Amino acid sequence: MKAAKNYKFWFATGSQDLYGDECLRKVAEHSKIIVERLNASGLLPFEVVWKPTLITNELIRKTFNEANADEECAGVITWMHTFSPAKSWILGLQEYRKPLLHLHTQFNQEIPYDTIDMDFMNENQSAHGDREYGHIVTRMGIERKVVVGYWDDEAVQKRIAQWMRTAVGIMESSHIRVCRVADNMRNVAVTEGDKVEAQIKFGWEIDAYPVNEIAEYVQNVTAGDIDVLVEEYYDKYEMILEGRDPLDFRRHMAVQAGIEIGFERFLEEKNYQAIVTHFGDLGSLQQLPGLAIQRLMEKGYGFGGEGDWKTAAMVRLMKIMADGVKDAKGTSFLEDYTYNLVPGKEGILQAHMLEVCPTIAEGPIGIKVNPLSMGDREDPARLVFTSKEGAGVATSLVDLGNRFRLIINNVNCKKVEKPMPKLPVATAFWTPEPNLATGAEAWIYAGGAHHTAFSYDLTAEQMGDWAAAMGIEAVYIDKDTNIRSFRSDLRLGEVYYR
Repeated sequence: MKAAKNYKFWFATGSQDLYGDECLRKVAEHSKIIVERLNASGLLPFEVVWKPTLITNELIRKTFNEANADEECAGVITWMHTFSPAKSWILGLQEYRKPLLHLHTQFNQEIPYDTIDMDFMNENQSAHGDREYGHIVTRMGIERKVVVGYWDDEAVQKRIAQWMRTAVGIMESSHIRVCRVADNMRNVAVTEGDKVEAQIKFGWEIDAYPVNEIAEYVQNVTAGDIDVLVEEYYDKYEMILEGRDPLDFRRHMAVQAGIEIGFERFLEEKNYQAIVTHFGDLGSLQQLPGLAIQRLMEKGYGFGGEGDWKTAAMVRLMKIMADGVKDAKGTSFLEDYTYNLVPGKEGILQAHMLEVCPTIAEGPIGIKVNPLSMGDREDPARLVFTSKEGAGVATSLVDLGNRFRLIINNVNCKKVEKPMPKLPVATAFWTPEPNLATGAEAWIYAGGAHHTAFSYDLTAEQMGDWAAAMGIEAVYIDKDTNIRSFRSDLRLGEVYYR
């Protein structure tokens, strides 16, 4: 997936000149060591850049405004080595516009019991200074992430790494542009929403195009380009003919190859990072885009079915946040289809008509050509596979009329008990936490959609941090969910976020 920018994060250490130059020299030395060790840890996805110690109103304000102006700076990590008077931070924080992390740590891991004296106490005051700083950030109502613990601990570094990915998602949210091919599915509520408010809240641009405008790009793809891509399909995937004539099978794949190439050229030329289609309005397209959309998602594009631009943008956002995760397992658009209600084996079969991203696949990926009752077009080619096992997070961004809500559900993906030889689509199967009955009940009370943006590689905490930065409500469905408490939290959210 093409990286957005070469992002970096600034490390800003707070102090004051009360204890003299030697103390400030140690402050700078300690913060440099922390930055060097963080960068050498191999756990952070982006570089940390050390900045000189901040001790005055003017320098703090100047540093934050330089961070605002630097396109490669995706956020600032702040730490108070000694006492830093909170009023010194007010102007800088007021003018700062990017993600903020408060690292509540100290240079020494253990109290030096045998040597500790008043000089050490005065010069190593993070437990003191960070609380002064934390007070002013809270009083100013500024959204930030607080990470507490020893800076050289792996667990702390991993939390910083996760926040970095969320911060990049926050930064890149304002660069997401969604191409709506045709309109939403008629009479469907969850694919609708306030596109102007979405641009105000998230920075997303959501634009509609007549289907035949993008179809022209498909029609202009040369036979030579299509043949090259079809050969790539043959090299990469298993052909599941199921009695079809091989030449006819290839022709159906060629249609999807033309759609893939044409759509991608349109999206690149118009600078869109996500796309929605609708089976009820295909214009001159020969097939509903299936294999083509799956491949575009694999390349990093967001997608939503039936005109669902909110889910398309969320898939793109989550792909950005998960980009570069070590041993990544995948991110995709999915839809709840049918339940297994057998006691002890409960779960939800996830799929869609065609469009599931192959990044979540486990094992071989095949291509099938099968009829599709919706769309009134010829049989579309599609990738078929089953998903990986493991924990993941499913999200649903819904428009409640006066505000947005992000529903976040921890889920556990499993293998289905038996093969489904007559189902010609890619599938996943998961049990929501804490269990199917409670998870589904909570999802419905929260107003969750039947479409989800799903990832194995992100956490509920990361998605909640993104929602907090956007100023919208986040509700969590997880192992601790209790319906009575959950409904009470929803009522509180109605009051707070209205």
